[in-house]
Amino acid sequence: MRAAGRGTFETVSTDATADIGLTGLATMGRNLARNMARHGHTVAVHNRSYAKTAALLEEHGDEGDFVGSESLEDFVASIRRPRAVVVMVKAGEATDAVVDALVPLLEEGDIVVDAGNAHYEDTLRRQQALAEHDLHFVGMGVSGGEVGALEGPSIMVGGSEHAYERLAPVVEAIAAQVDGTPCAAHIGPDGAGHFVKMVHNGIEYADMQLIAEAYDLLRTLLGLSPAEIGEIFHEWNDGDLESFLIELTAEVLTHDDADGRPFVDVVLDQAEQKGTGRWTVQSALDLGVPVTGIAEATFARSVSGHAEQRAAAREVFSSAADVPTIEDRDQLVEDVRTALYACKVVAYAQGFDMITEGSNTYGWDVDPGVCATIWRGGCIIRARFLDRIREAYEQEPDLTTLMTQEYFARALKDGEAGWRRVVSLAAAAGVPVPAFGSSLSYFDALRRERLPAALVQGLRDHFGAHTYQRVDRPGSFHTLWASDRSEVDAP
Repeated sequence: MRAAGRGTFETVSTDATADIGLTGLATMGRNLARNMARHGHTVAVHNRSYAKTAALLEEHGDEGDFVGSESLEDFVASIRRPRAVVVMVKAGEATDAVVDALVPLLEEGDIVVDAGNAHYEDTLRRQQALAEHDLHFVGMGVSGGEVGALEGPSIMVGGSEHAYERLAPVVEAIAAQVDGTPCAAHIGPDGAGHFVKMVHNGIEYADMQLIAEAYDLLRTLLGLSPAEIGEIFHEWNDGDLESFLIELTAEVLTHDDADGRPFVDVVLDQAEQKGTGRWTVQSALDLGVPVTGIAEATFARSVSGHAEQRAAAREVFSSAADVPTIEDRDQLVEDVRTALYACKVVAYAQGFDMITEGSNTYGWDVDPGVCATIWRGGCIIRARFLDRIREAYEQEPDLTTLMTQEYFARALKDGEAGWRRVVSLAAAAGVPVPAFGSSLSYFDALRRERLPAALVQGLRDHFGAHTYQRVDRPGSFHTLWASDRSEVDAP
């Protein structure tokens, strides 16, 4: 028994009528299916519990054409070939279970699309496994939350060109649109889409941590109320910092609970995470890419969650510090703004460095400019300056780092003095700014002519004979530290 859409329930034939199928009707899957139907596509829908399928048809069947199925067999049979089946279930074992159940029901050339928050290495594994059955596996990153899924997300598709050709009419229609351009693209083969989505989420972690630190600085150093700081963020959203997250920050900070207390003061200060930030940092370590801002943002969430350690530290060490007297309120607000923007540049530069390195390592040929283009709308990190990033890569596709591109270099130079003042004040006042501070250190490390890494190499050679290179002649060398300390060529 299957149910046809438009709010009706009836027995229908098993003729394939659906343009695309979606299984997994929790909030994200439900909204994505509705978005597809609203854009004129006939959508086959299925859920392990048929009650959710029936509820979707009953409540939203008038939004477009749906074909609901109780069994997975009927669901697959209702999709025209080559079939495209979107899986929207919990990442990990649940996704594996659904994919394993689908494979025997599919035919050569059919496509399975994982639109969940999967780790890209799982996507690589699944792609290889399905290729043995002559099936295409697509890892599709979807950003924008439940609202974006319904109204237009940013979509990062990784998979074969054949698969994208089949999916493009749907994903490009349902994606957010900016200046007439859909925020959806074929990022590259196999795991490229989920990799880029992972890095997107890592940047998102850094972005939120930087915003939180800016709020903390303004509140601690100037004694401003959340509502007053919210108004500052509202003003900032009219300038270079304009972004979805800055807009949300202004709304959260000016919101009071039912008792009239600032909302931010009644929320437990222990940030949670679903793992994508941690995946980004782990992958960056494997690739050898320093993503210090993302790492510190991830660790900051971990620190916030260690309530017992925090309580123990407060008993031993006073949380109070002597807050320096601020003579010029407006100057500090401006310093925090320019420092926030500079740190944002660093975070995005590191994220795009990681995308480039991942692409080179896995042979994906990802275009960073395309990533910037599709992140301009729908996704959580959408921001005005993504247009600048897109333009930078259009002008210089092999850009070494965004930080040296003319526009961003000027932003860093203009913000440097205020950035240093803010980090110094934070240290004096005992305000933790791990993301602000690490971003400044990264900036200083890149611009420094000589780094103390030379000493690190010397120590490694002394205790482990790891060898070193010299600045005055080629080759690798080792010093005989335990004997006469002469230098020899390394084998």
